[in-house]
Amino acid sequence: MITIGGRTIGPGQPPYVVAELSGNHNGSLERALAIVDAVAEAGAHALKLQTYRPDTLTIDCDGPAFRLGEEHELWGGENLYRLFERAHTPWEWHRPIFERARERGLAAFSAPFDPTAVELLEKLGVPAYKIASSEIVDLPLIRLAAATGKPLIISTGMASAAEIDAAVSAARAAGCTQLAVLSCTASYPADPAESNLRSLPLLAALTGEVVGLSDHTPGLGAALAAVGLGACLIEKHVTMARADGGVDSAFSLEPAELAALVVESERAWRSLGEAAIGPRPSEREGLRFRRSLYVVRDVRAGEQVTPDNVRSIRPAGGLPPDAAEQVMGRRFTRDVPFGTPLSWDLV
Repeated sequence: MITIGGRTIGPGQPPYVVAELSGNHNGSLERALAIVDAVAEAGAHALKLQTYRPDTLTIDCDGPAFRLGEEHELWGGENLYRLFERAHTPWEWHRPIFERARERGLAAFSAPFDPTAVELLEKLGVPAYKIASSEIVDLPLIRLAAATGKPLIISTGMASAAEIDAAVSAARAAGCTQLAVLSCTASYPADPAESNLRSLPLLAALTGEVVGLSDHTPGLGAALAAVGLGACLIEKHVTMARADGGVDSAFSLEPAELAALVVESERAWRSLGEAAIGPRPSEREGLRFRRSLYVVRDVRAGEQVTPDNVRSIRPAGGLPPDAAEQVMGRRFTRDVPFGTPLSWDLV
């Protein structure tokens, strides 16, 4: 179990839904705050930012190594520095965004990308840290975040089992006692067919930690399926409207969809129940209305049992329907009124 903002996350608890703001503010603090309000109204549990400056992620160089491949669906051929300039959340916005989130009852935290980001977030009193998929190999950053003593969430997109083990080991060695590990496909948008959600139980077994899903696929399907496979935390990018554009809009949920995710993920979790076959408590009334053999017209003693006077009908109470072959042709032992459940002593 881990605890963020007073809410317990782990097996036996409803899914924890984290809304990722990322670059969907489109360069406007007012839009960022509007997204915070929409996230709160949708019923999500937490808001997450990404804390970096272009200069803390890369350098302003335009060589081929610093450009995305032309075939990239969203950002083909784009320069890394320019992309991060467009997508980053200015550091001076963090405080008003976090304050608005807290006012609206949301836990608010971020993914730091270098030590200066951790320093800023510590000053702002975040309750947890997220390590992005690309940073899972930055073990010094993981150790620094873990050393704060706060819960740590690590995304595992692109990572091998060895890299995941190294990251988890680094976090534990640095003092982290509350850790969640998220399955992730680090492509944008991600093809649901590459989600490999059946690996969630394997990820839980490999790490021994709370597991969840950082999801970049369209819609809700992958997130809901993940709940069925043990995901305790779901992270999705959120925007006010995909039609408005923005770096992450193509794979982001709109507010109404986020609200549906909150409701349906908890419904999916509740539906898991336990590994038990047999009548549920709520089905007791239904058991009374199974079919059974009934006398369907008044009969006299000695009269022969036929399909005209004994039929399989609802409710239960009489002999099972399969007993019809055994009773047909026998004779009634006494007068029997219409609507009597058939029993062996009557024939």
